Amino acid sequence: MLDRDHSILAFNERVFDWARRPDVPLIERLRYLCIVSSNLDEFFEVRAAPHLLAYLAGDQKGDYSVETFQRLSQSAHALVASQYQLYNEQLMPTFGANGIQIISHGERNPAQRKWVQDYFEREVRPLLVPVGLDPAHPFPQVANKSLNFIVRLGGVDAFGRSNPIAIVKLPRVVPRIVRMPARVSGGKTLFVALSSIVRAHLQSMFPGREVGEFSQFRVTRHSDLAVDEEDVKNLRTALRKGLEHRHYGRAVRLEVSSSCAEPLANFLLAQFDLPPESLFRVHGPVNLARLTQMIDLLDEPQLLFPPYQPSYPVTLSPSQSFFERLQRGDVLIHQPFESFDGVLAFLREAVHDPQVLAIKQTIYRTGPESELMDLLREAVRRGKEVTVVVELKARFDEEANINWAERLESIGAQVLYGVVGLKTHAKMLLVTRREGRRLVRYGHLSTGNYNPRTARLYTDISHLTADAQLTSDMDAVFVHLASQVQLPKLGRMWVAPFDLHGNLVARIDALGTAAAKGVPTRIVAKMNALTDEPLIEALVRASQKGLRIDLIVRGACMLAAQVPGHTGNIRVRSVIGRFLEHSRVFYFREGEDESLYLSSADWMSRNMMRRVELAWPVTDPSLRQRLIDECLVAYLHDGRDAWEQGADGTYQRVLRDTHAGEDGASRAIEAHGAQSALMGRYGLRGSRP
Repeated sequence: MLDRDHSILAFNERVFDWARRPDVPLIERLRYLCIVSSNLDEFFEVRAAPHLLAYLAGDQKGDYSVETFQRLSQSAHALVASQYQLYNEQLMPTFGANGIQIISHGERNPAQRKWVQDYFEREVRPLLVPVGLDPAHPFPQVANKSLNFIVRLGGVDAFGRSNPIAIVKLPRVVPRIVRMPARVSGGKTLFVALSSIVRAHLQSMFPGREVGEFSQFRVTRHSDLAVDEEDVKNLRTALRKGLEHRHYGRAVRLEVSSSCAEPLANFLLAQFDLPPESLFRVHGPVNLARLTQMIDLLDEPQLLFPPYQPSYPVTLSPSQSFFERLQRGDVLIHQPFESFDGVLAFLREAVHDPQVLAIKQTIYRTGPESELMDLLREAVRRGKEVTVVVELKARFDEEANINWAERLESIGAQVLYGVVGLKTHAKMLLVTRREGRRLVRYGHLSTGNYNPRTARLYTDISHLTADAQLTSDMDAVFVHLASQVQLPKLGRMWVAPFDLHGNLVARIDALGTAAAKGVPTRIVAKMNALTDEPLIEALVRASQKGLRIDLIVRGACMLAAQVPGHTGNIRVRSVIGRFLEHSRVFYFREGEDESLYLSSADWMSRNMMRRVELAWPVTDPSLRQRLIDECLVAYLHDGRDAWEQGADGTYQRVLRDTHAGEDGASRAIEAHGAQSALMGRYGLRGSRP
């Protein structure tokens, strides 16, 4: 097995490649740099603590040890160094050539310095409380990922004491990047960093003292909430209390300016109980992710990707009732190439249709502002039975979900929090409608979240259906989540943590057995991560019997492909594009028999054993073929944005069609990118049908 955490860092190397690519517009390159920085923040917040604690304890064996900490630290330092090298040597000079600059104190003319001073006095100084350290003023609590300064002071304080160290905590409510007005910019687009503003005025904060060495610093803390669900009476209350302490978890990383004096750096390391390997000296802002604020302030369309307008779902008409359309057959929406508006329109019609009696929905991530959640509240006001399963433990979305749960409950919706000990990651919306003397169900299933914002950025599949068997399965899952009664045997769906994992292993083993008998067989599976060891072992077993397996795995993959005599029949590729690959599609073929499942689940142990997840078949032959063409074949032949895993576990970017001998292969020397091809296909249809 390949190491999971190194695989996550390797994925971020692939994302970072987009920041390196000269064919990518300049602002987008900076955006990818910010994405990698944000991903690294989350990596340290969630994955680093066990390695660090093992290192501090001197553990020599096990999944977490001195060696794993040192190896991860080395890889992380290398990636961070590459980021800042690109930032300083390529991106910022190129921005400068385009008249865009983050201007330092030394580069500012008198008029610009005056403007900065006025801004500091007006917007920043009133919010600062410098703390001089002494026995009565201990080191202040420093929040996770907050920006701070450490200052060495000369002379004595007002009481004649020499207390040499002071800490300045910068307020989070002040923007990290500020655009200068045109009157002082000299025809350019100039920005100034908050750290530069404060640095220029440190002396004025310590009258009567001499400011010597100083440095900005930022500490990253372990931020994964741990709540013993078996031991709490109210999960929502317990989580809200936990959120209060998230910003002050165990320190796992310290970032300082490259010029930070050794004594100051050592003082901070000791304060946060961190080893030298956890110190990152950076040549620039200590939080590159905050440069997204500069991106938001720029109005330079020529430096951005051309705008992409999703088409209205091609098999839908805005003038036609969804209920009438679904009686004729299922509908697929391929986001973001087709618009998420189709999903919103389905819910909107259900909310306003007097014949709709009940709406049930799961919510994992939806964001603080959501038309979808507003529609659910409107459904309650219109007298419909609304049941919402809100996953309170969706990492880093806990607060938004708690707030939505409270708002829905306050007007009478039935709000559930899933099953104790499990996260509800399944994505489904079920509408029950009276039609004559019958109650008819209509359903929406998705590989992604009910979040209109990410629906423009993530590739996902939405499946709308009136299939009686499938919607009956959905209803059974909702009843199970509400009452926790035993889940009945379902007709179509596979559900984790019950039978999804076992059915996948059984299907893989059955195809391996068929392959050994000479039956034509194939597996093509697309997912975000592959880290579940029993599934990996099943894939290896089947491949050794002759089963050909293609895995399209965006992120972490612990299976080592193309190892001679071991996994020679398995190919692994990762596609990193303009949009975040998020759809999960599993294809199985035995002879002439094809089956294809969509799913909310990655092939990870947590998804299979500690979450409520769904996988469901697409049985309509034309829809199944569309998914094969758009989600599998296109990605297997991607020769621009794909990376192939080698036998040593490393990835190499593909600049050609590696399946050139197969049906559907590109004849071009440099093959297509799957996402750009799909954008072209759907973009030609326009925003209306």
